Amino acid sequence: MLIAIIILAAILLTGYLVLKYYPALGGRQSEASVRRMEASPNRSQGKFLNQIPTSMNMGVSQTVNVLIEMIKGNPKGKPSSPLQAVPLELDSLLSADIDSVTWFGHSAILMRLDGKTLFIDPMLGRTPSPFPIFGGRRYSDRLPDEINELPSIDAVILSHDHYDHLDYGSIKALMPKVKRFIVPLGVAAHLIRWGVNPGIITEHDWWDDVEFEGIHLTSAPARHFSGRSMGDRNSTLWCSWIIQGRKAKIFYSGDSGYGPHFKEIGHKYGPFDLTLMECGQYDERWQAIHMLPEETVQANQDVGGRVMIPVHWGAFTLAMHDWTDPVERATKAAKDRNAAIATPRIGETVVIGATSFPTLSWWK
Repeated sequence: MLIAIIILAAILLTGYLVLKYYPALGGRQSEASVRRMEASPNRSQGKFLNQIPTSMNMGVSQTVNVLIEMIKGNPKGKPSSPLQAVPLELDSLLSADIDSVTWFGHSAILMRLDGKTLFIDPMLGRTPSPFPIFGGRRYSDRLPDEINELPSIDAVILSHDHYDHLDYGSIKALMPKVKRFIVPLGVAAHLIRWGVNPGIITEHDWWDDVEFEGIHLTSAPARHFSGRSMGDRNSTLWCSWIIQGRKAKIFYSGDSGYGPHFKEIGHKYGPFDLTLMECGQYDERWQAIHMLPEETVQANQDVGGRVMIPVHWGAFTLAMHDWTDPVERATKAAKDRNAAIATPRIGETVVIGATSFPTLSWWK
């Protein structure tokens, strides 16, 4: 009995020390930050809320079934061989006077807008997990460009604090290159713990407008949740982003279930020259927080997207569907609805507003 008590105490102490001191889990908000969050109309009883009821709870039988499926795995859940990213032609990208986006896989997007370099949700690590030995590995052997080869980044824009969007190692490596971090309410605490200067971080609620060196950004609603550690679910905000330059207007959905916010965004800010829409890691059991591909296409139409790039796929296995299902279902739905969809390879640059864009079924 004594040995069992000692082992239990050791486990509890280890867990406490990890939660308190392991930096990848993120930071805790200051009192001033908490006061700002508590003033948000999107927060109640210490937690942020979605615009409409959004259940994330599965019954016992569903939870057991998911665990069994995860243990069994899906033989088509990841590519049979590593994906080959297109090397980033950095010199031509920086010298060209064009607005463009380059997909780094999953939801990481390098954007050139009005001569500025923006990086959206730059998760560039090998594993979307606080503990790199756990979690599925990235599908590609290498990135389009390694972090130490990337240029100066005018702004990093974050949608929420989940590990597949906000990665400790990526932020630490990018930090010396970044002039500004633009994030949802509460997320600054993670960055500050990791060494980012608080003076270059701005936090924003839904419908906040941000002017950054001539580029206009608006933080908009999404239907999702947040959290990086035990007991912190929905303690920080999640969002989508509207990004407007002199000539181009872009919408990034962040992670989101389908909801009325897309039509609201389209009515207020649409149409968009390009949309970057979540399409992957879905399941009917958690459809409220991750759209099915057909819903992704509908959401793109709701906001008034002229061309859509499906993101949140092509890098990691975080659900049980085949790894190609997201793009294949979205492509079919777009064709059925006469919607324009671009399917760039990882590392392939797409010019915003161009009359032609990548449509190759490269995953087959």
